[in-house]
Amino acid sequence: MIGEISENGVLQITGVGTSPSNGLRKGVVVNIENTVRAISQAVEAAEMMSGIEVSRCMIGIGGTHIDGINSRGVVAVTGKGRDNREIGQDDINRVIDAAKAVVIPMDRQVLHVIPQSYIVDEQRGVKDPRNMIGVRLESEVHIITGSVTSVQNMVKCVNRSALTVDEYMLHSLAAVKSVMTEEERDLGSILIDLGGGTTDVIVMADGAPLLTAVLPVGGIQVTNDISIVKGISVETAERIKLDTGCCWLPLIEENEEVILPGVGGRPPVVIPRTEISEIIQPRMAEIFSMANERIQSVRKTRQLSGNVVITGGGALLPGVVELASEVFNTQAVRIGIPGNFGGLTGEYRSPDYATVLGLVLSAWEHRSAAVPESGSADSLSRPVIGRIRGWLKEFF
Repeated sequence: MIGEISENGVLQITGVGTSPSNGLRKGVVVNIENTVRAISQAVEAAEMMSGIEVSRCMIGIGGTHIDGINSRGVVAVTGKGRDNREIGQDDINRVIDAAKAVVIPMDRQVLHVIPQSYIVDEQRGVKDPRNMIGVRLESEVHIITGSVTSVQNMVKCVNRSALTVDEYMLHSLAAVKSVMTEEERDLGSILIDLGGGTTDVIVMADGAPLLTAVLPVGGIQVTNDISIVKGISVETAERIKLDTGCCWLPLIEENEEVILPGVGGRPPVVIPRTEISEIIQPRMAEIFSMANERIQSVRKTRQLSGNVVITGGGALLPGVVELASEVFNTQAVRIGIPGNFGGLTGEYRSPDYATVLGLVLSAWEHRSAAVPESGSADSLSRPVIGRIRGWLKEFF
């Protein structure tokens, strides 16, 4: 996805390109050449649509190697003197460093350190302790880590596509940026990003993530189920899933039918559409149940009063809201559709573009904050990067 900043500082989405990610499995690169080819094809399509040649980019990182942990740090406030214990930015930086001083394996790296809240002399729930008076400062943070090799392989594929990676961001954090409202982030909401190979889960409360997890199941498992049960190719099963799939049986009329193409010279077969739904619904229910199980640890300590927001390509399946409502035992379920940011509205206002639009929005906000006068057509092609972590601390 390519965005331009207009002369009046408004973001316009001008280019969108897609390509099958045959080189990825469960969000991790398993074939360098296929991944490079897919990236190049998607970028070329977006460039042709926008008329802009891209040389730098911001990428999303996902996969089953992602892990999130909560940590706490504590420091003594230095202040400007014995009688002036005013908390400054140096104190905040030190307490964040203390919180992220956790032992992680050598083969993992820290992707994000996101402050949740601060405690000033036993006073909890402080969002910004700057200029407050105190002696003891504590911080609660959420640390997201990932596999060093998985991140490096993804960056390598992008570099081989003649692009420079300025920054990367966790998939689910980017999706939160584009589809979840500020009120939802404060009340305690769950975002479920139903991807092709994985399902990302993130719990937001008080404006910060409490839990991030990646499930090793996604839309490809649904496709494989159809392929195996009905004895058809994976490509045909994917097309049937997209065209006629439904994950909530009550939505299907009794007389609806689906034509299965013949394999190896066999004639096509006409079957009730309910047979396809009976394959899809159990697998989707399993995915939602796995997500629900992962968030139980958060529910024990925090009331989640917001919504369950479902996004990603899997959110396009009819009946996904009804099924999720049953599994999570709540009616507060909605599809996460990106907002209208101008430009090619019809191209990107779909759940499967939530993550990539979130990446563009993040880059835009950084550049707008760092270079307010920027208004050139290729301003997002050369974004000011290196500020994503600073933005995350301010935003969350």
